[in-house]
Amino acid sequence: MSPSLRRSRDVPALVDAARAGDPRAVARLITLVESGDELLPEIAVALTPHTGTAQVVGLTGSPGVGKSTTTNELVRALRRGGHRVGVLAVDPSSPFTGGAILGDRVRMQDHATDPGVYIRSMSSRGHLGGLAAAAPQAVRVLEGAGCDVVLVETVGVGQAEVEIASLADTTVVLLAPGMGDAIQAVKAGILEIADVFVVNKADRDGVDATIRDIQGMIALGERAPGQWRPQVVRSVASRGEGIDDIAAAIDKHRRWLDDHGELRRRREARAAAEVEAIVLGVLRTRMAALRDGTALGTLATKVADGSMDPYAAARQLLGEIEH
Repeated sequence: MSPSLRRSRDVPALVDAARAGDPRAVARLITLVESGDELLPEIAVALTPHTGTAQVVGLTGSPGVGKSTTTNELVRALRRGGHRVGVLAVDPSSPFTGGAILGDRVRMQDHATDPGVYIRSMSSRGHLGGLAAAAPQAVRVLEGAGCDVVLVETVGVGQAEVEIASLADTTVVLLAPGMGDAIQAVKAGILEIADVFVVNKADRDGVDATIRDIQGMIALGERAPGQWRPQVVRSVASRGEGIDDIAAAIDKHRRWLDDHGELRRRREARAAAEVEAIVLGVLRTRMAALRDGTALGTLATKVADGSMDPYAAARQLLGEIEH
């Protein structure tokens, strides 16, 4: 790609280059997406014919359970299978620049020169739920660029990381012995979002007890006949052990999704969430414009002095937004 195209706003050219395997074009598209550029609708139009076929796998869990190491080894296994892989690693935000504190090349240097792998770190920018607000659109870019599998690794923020379930076809929850994660999973509701549990660092003491706790929680869960039962896999990702078992569990879940029509349902739910997020973004922008004017201030004054109730004020404000 030419240096001028690296700063290009020519969306068709960028999409063509991304589909041809140019990582700089993919980087440029994700940057435009992440910055909320006005070209976003045009990018979505250009990418849509090339999306909807990639398998999206989410990896989440508390800090220190080995998400990055597991992701790195999964990429290796997927590449052995001939898959083109995209990795979206959501990192904590720098409090100074808003950028990702950890970098993609630092995390997964083994694959940095592999043309069949594209790795991108994204800053969460304070967005809760373990993802960045732009993550769904970034996944769309990776799909459009021809990735067969997209791995999304969330921020390690603990019990609140359930948003990944609305983005991924398969959600992998990583735990580790001795960290109290099995009990935390109950409190966090992670049991409901996990399709595959991975007990990593399985060379530590207490791994069998952790697995028993998870299996006990799974047994307590209510399931309709034929409903997916979460798989429990042990691994030592730092030594590459158990990675093939994780990949096999993900493949098994994908087959179940296909066989039961659940894949289409999940993707429709993902599309609904994506459309809702776009609408809410537009509404926030219009609200910000009203806040800079006089309408909101006038209504707030009326509510504060008791001459108008807040619901009437809200209805009037919505009328302003619609016009």
